[in-house]
Amino acid sequence: MKKIIVTTHPHLLKLNIQGVQVISPKNYLAQSELSKEKNVRVFNLCNDYRYQSKGYYVSLLAEARGHNPIPNVKNIQDLKAPAIVKIVSDELDELMQKSLRKIKSKEFTLSIYFGHNISRQYDKLSHELHKLFQAPFLRAKFVFNKKWVLQGIKPISFSEIPEGHLEYVMEYAGSYFQKKRYDQAKVVRYTYDLAILMNPEEKSPPSNKKAITKFIDVAEKNGFYVELITKEDYDRLAEFDALFIRETTSVNHYTYRFARRAQSEGLVVLDDPDSILKCTNKVYLAEILDIAKIPQPKTVIVHSENKASIKKELGLPCVLKLPDSAFSLGVKKVKTEEELKEQLGKMLNASELVIAQEYLPTDFDWRIGVLDKQVLYACKYFMAKGHWQIYNWDNENKDDVEGMFETVPLDQVPAKVLETAIKATSLIGNGLYGVDIKESNGKVYVIEVNDNPNLDAGIEDQILGDELYGRIIKTFKNRIEQSHY
Repeated sequence: MKKIIVTTHPHLLKLNIQGVQVISPKNYLAQSELSKEKNVRVFNLCNDYRYQSKGYYVSLLAEARGHNPIPNVKNIQDLKAPAIVKIVSDELDELMQKSLRKIKSKEFTLSIYFGHNISRQYDKLSHELHKLFQAPFLRAKFVFNKKWVLQGIKPISFSEIPEGHLEYVMEYAGSYFQKKRYDQAKVVRYTYDLAILMNPEEKSPPSNKKAITKFIDVAEKNGFYVELITKEDYDRLAEFDALFIRETTSVNHYTYRFARRAQSEGLVVLDDPDSILKCTNKVYLAEILDIAKIPQPKTVIVHSENKASIKKELGLPCVLKLPDSAFSLGVKKVKTEEELKEQLGKMLNASELVIAQEYLPTDFDWRIGVLDKQVLYACKYFMAKGHWQIYNWDNENKDDVEGMFETVPLDQVPAKVLETAIKATSLIGNGLYGVDIKESNGKVYVIEVNDNPNLDAGIEDQILGDELYGRIIKTFKNRIEQSHY
């Protein structure tokens, strides 16, 4: 397996290991030929893992390219989640008390380099923490109040390592990068109740009130106890059997934290955190669709060094998208060079990478619902009145914010539309997805894959009726039962 180390300062990492390539994050992100390489493991040693930073995108695109990153995006998000830290503290309680028993102070900081500490007495604890969070350089803080508790853990950059530790770090690095297998923690535990997460104040939730009532009725008929929960119920997740998220998801949002916490507790989850991470970032989607040769509008992943080529590559008008935009928010059509420069400048200030696509005008988009890699429903979503998108959030007339819809029997949907939807979602997982597809000049193009598709009574259920809700509830039940075998 080829190994690529991505580090902000390649010249500082003096390694001479056969089969290991050391490059900068800029080179990894910009070199499209790397996406063609297979059987690759990427070690992300960037200085910064913040959301939408270069370090974040290295792991995200490595996953899209099938490159097996360490840490992966889920590990990066875990490092920011207090609830995950608390779970880890509880799980490693016995080991922490044993490892730290001789420390007399009320606080202790542990530096972890590739799963090691320079003091061997903390090696086992360091190894377990590294196994859970995977970042190469970690700093864990413990506090004592009757017993030791993990207060927090964060990644550190190479430049933050004390000079006296560097000799040990290089020794650990040499051993680490020559390994053939890398440990990962697994936490699996399942129960039998269903929690539905929703926000009563959300203006455009993914399921209307009647649909939520339908889910409850159908779930109860299938032997589930169902409870509607909100963000205030975060600490109660372990009480439930499974989690069904029915509000708009985002990575830097409590919906992702709910999904990750639920998964860590062993619950069956829709939307699962992996699908949220992948679907809510259009950079990831663009990369995996391109690698899989699934048609999408001509697309350029824009960064500071190629932004001047957009007009030549795509022409005008074209469409600019922030990576984590949803429901047409953060998506702009630009018609002139001035608009392109202005909007691109704003977006690149918010994110290291931006999506630019050719403009494909159509009267409607297909929305294909997919569950467990099978088509669930098909709808035509027509453009909002006088607008180029399904949603027109700038329209002061509330009745014209959304376009019309038409639910279509599956046998009346073009086969290539259904096939493309299945191919696109199979790249993400086997959860519940909505694929937006355009037909233009006899061809189909994937616009995006949504991890949290609309399921509204009176729209998506027009063909299947209660069977639509039944299929989703049975997926929960089947997954819970399969976990016991």
